[in-house]
Amino acid sequence: MEPTDRYYWDGPAPETPAQSSTPAPWKDTTIVGKPVVRVDAYDRVTGSAIFPSDVVLPDMLHAAVLWCPHGHAMVKHVDTSAAEKMPGVRAVLKDGTPGTNIPWFQSRGFSSRLFDPHCRYEGEEVAAVAADTIYQAWDALRAIKVEYDLLPHVVTEEDAAKTDAPAVRDGGNVPPAGRPYERGDVAAGFASADVVVERTYTTPCELHHPAELHGCVAKWDGSRLTVWESTQGVYAIQNSVAAALNLPLANVRVIGHYMGGGFGSKLSTGKYSIIAALMAKKTGRPVRLFLTREQVALTMGNRPPNTIWLKAGVRRDGTLVALESRSRGTGGAYAGGGSPDFLIRELYLCPNVRCENQDVYINAGPQRPFRAPGHPQGAWALEQMMDELAARLGMDPIELRVKNVPTFSQSRGGNPPYTSTLLKECLVDGAKSFGWTEARKRPPAAGHIKRGVGVAAGMWQGGGGSPPSTAIVKLFADGSANLNMGASDIGCGTKTWAAQIVSEELGVPLDRISIEHADTGTTQFATPSGGSKTVPTESPAIRAAAIQVKEQLMAMAAEQLKVPAADLELRGSEVVSKSEPTKKVAVGAIGGFRSRGVVVGVGYRGPNPSGKVANPFAAQFAEVEVNALTGEIRVVRFLAAHDSGRPMNEKTYQNQVFGGITMGIGFALTETRVMDREHRGKVLTQSLHDYKMPTALDAPADKSVVILDPHDTEVNTTGAKGIGEPATIPTAPAIANAVFHAIGVRLADAPMHPVRVLDALADHAGAKGRKRG
Repeated sequence: MEPTDRYYWDGPAPETPAQSSTPAPWKDTTIVGKPVVRVDAYDRVTGSAIFPSDVVLPDMLHAAVLWCPHGHAMVKHVDTSAAEKMPGVRAVLKDGTPGTNIPWFQSRGFSSRLFDPHCRYEGEEVAAVAADTIYQAWDALRAIKVEYDLLPHVVTEEDAAKTDAPAVRDGGNVPPAGRPYERGDVAAGFASADVVVERTYTTPCELHHPAELHGCVAKWDGSRLTVWESTQGVYAIQNSVAAALNLPLANVRVIGHYMGGGFGSKLSTGKYSIIAALMAKKTGRPVRLFLTREQVALTMGNRPPNTIWLKAGVRRDGTLVALESRSRGTGGAYAGGGSPDFLIRELYLCPNVRCENQDVYINAGPQRPFRAPGHPQGAWALEQMMDELAARLGMDPIELRVKNVPTFSQSRGGNPPYTSTLLKECLVDGAKSFGWTEARKRPPAAGHIKRGVGVAAGMWQGGGGSPPSTAIVKLFADGSANLNMGASDIGCGTKTWAAQIVSEELGVPLDRISIEHADTGTTQFATPSGGSKTVPTESPAIRAAAIQVKEQLMAMAAEQLKVPAADLELRGSEVVSKSEPTKKVAVGAIGGFRSRGVVVGVGYRGPNPSGKVANPFAAQFAEVEVNALTGEIRVVRFLAAHDSGRPMNEKTYQNQVFGGITMGIGFALTETRVMDREHRGKVLTQSLHDYKMPTALDAPADKSVVILDPHDTEVNTTGAKGIGEPATIPTAPAIANAVFHAIGVRLADAPMHPVRVLDALADHAGAKGRKRG
């Protein structure tokens, strides 16, 4: 697998056989790309779809977890005696309970225990209870008495980096920095620049908060364990659970047919899966364990906050000559703070670049991948810097970006070309559709409601997919079909576009295609659905399987019609001779097919093109209103232009983009984790009342997507690139640039809440007054 794919699959993935042949790229398609309604739409809107949190089994117990309420503490004693005697309680686990001595890998190179006495952040697991009802379980948790030794805490990167800061981990809070990325001569580049700008930007810690909480149901049948889990990858969970419990992989079955949101936070296994399995083993009954909303906020990941210092140099004609960045971020008590510099290294042509990243440990929950890890933070800095450079040069922001569009990868060894890039078209065509020139010329409003427009570009370092992937397609004698694949449908419409591919190749109506997926007991291996890799990874395997079915049909029809198989093609429900159209046979009337009853095709994902890289590109345009009296910002119009290869389904493609825009609005305007710095190190924004996620009322009604298809014949056999993560990368800086255009003040700190807007306006007015004085 490519290095950029590793964040959603830890360790080597199994290899799949090579395809016997590579099909020709699609030209015009009849089903693929069309705005088809989801094949499971009825199940989703009626509530008949069974999510893991809906699973109810006979004799099922309900479990709950007691977590540490302190930012940093050592557990001295846990007294569960009262809880064990309470009505309905069937099992209690704590550190030292037989079977709980399980190493838990919090991050690469650092392990703790399932119930670790050293609690490095609020939310670490201390004990767990399983009872007949969830109410009895929570009553029992409240009866558990825990004696803590409170330790000094640190919850900001600035405080943690101080030499006298309380130690979060042995060895200090600032691990050795990795080797900086460098190319060219940055000092010489800045010396040759006509304009040099430097600025420091900050981004917030964001919480994932999926609609369906993290959790699972665990059930044993003898030595075999079945887990129904809300996960982005059933095989990843199987691998982790089997390793933790020392079980053969064949004895662990993980099922995840539906999942209510993850955004990267459900790429990893949680302790809850192991706790539920241990309790189910101890009691001999199924156990349901789903976390609370507060526990999810504390423990199930976040987008690391980053402070990014960026310096840029440009010539008078708009040519970028130097970029230099230094960033500091924190992934909490265990994980790294992310690398927000990929766009700085890659998005624009620049011969001289240096990027340095520093991680810091604090007493907070660990980060997990969050919809384009590092990229929204990097875009926040780089795309505002590009606008500032354009203003200093007197250039249009789009003109500056277009002048520096690359056609090859600058940060990868050998500078391989992209299989395709329409970044220029995203900027130019998007601007035309948005009405950029006209909006920029609009005179400023006279009142306190100021309007402005902004643009930002982006790309995603992954999105090209890679092996392995296996799909099986069965065509039955009555013309119906079945698709078997291991990939999860994480809410993005995977089953729908997968069925469209089968329908495109075999002519089977969508309502006659059944789909089996995301079940380690019955479906094929798949890496988790993350990194915008599902479409470009799985779609070629599905197409290959369907083509193999079609080839077998052609061979049987050729024998019956006495014509070469190469002369036949599938037209609807008939196999027809291309040279003699009168020679044809209905698929259901092919003798060999009727005698066999079913034709099976197995398809594999081939390797990525040698010497080239596949990346999606985007440009987004925002129009905002800023209330200069209250500091409120409202996004009134938004347009997103995207090159993510051939769309499999226009409707789900657009929905992915709209979802990404909405998440980007949260990044720009409202979302931030707030922690108690002075007293206990607690998270103060644990609920959706206090943590301000955008809703439909915050997303503009006037929003649109410009789909740009580069007709990429090299990326893979379906021409697809990822769309999920590119959709949110440029959103926040596009809004920030629009705010600057509206009020003439640059806000470098996200989120741009009203207090920050008013403070910036006041500082700007004060600076103007001092200048006049």
